[in-house]
Amino acid sequence: MRQGGAGEFDAFVAARWSALLHLARLLTGGDRHRAEDLVQESLVKLWFKWPRIAHEAPEAYVRRVMARAAARSALRRWWGERPVEQLPETPAAGDVSATVAERSRIEAALAQLPARQRAVVVLRYYQDLSERQVAEALGCPVGTARSHAARGVARLRQLLTDVNEPVG
Repeated sequence: MRQGGAGEFDAFVAARWSALLHLARLLTGGDRHRAEDLVQESLVKLWFKWPRIAHEAPEAYVRRVMARAAARSALRRWWGERPVEQLPETPAAGDVSATVAERSRIEAALAQLPARQRAVVVLRYYQDLSERQVAEALGCPVGTARSHAARGVARLRQLLTDVNEPVG
């Protein structure tokens, strides 16, 4: 890649890193480390395609790579529960962190969806892509993307309305 192209690539990464990382966290079910790996791997692929894609739609390309890679990685590896030494504190009533707790609750619910459903829900409703764009990003028919979205949203509703009563 010529020097000018590298500068454009660096500028793109600097400008979009935060948004790409947030998208990756949603696609990986809230795992920050996997999200960072996903962004890095996707940007490496973008680097090799940069001369051809730079003036077209680099963000759409990275989004597509990330969504497909996240869906594939869920099929290859088990990313289950990880033990911790201490349980997190529960937020107090009227706590300022209620917004953060709600966001964490949504991320946890997203993490329970199958990878393809999670990718469709995130691209469709968080990234606000059309059904056609989601289908193109995941390389599937529009009907498949639509059914994944419907099932994913229904499962999220079920997960988010289940209220666990405190024990004790």
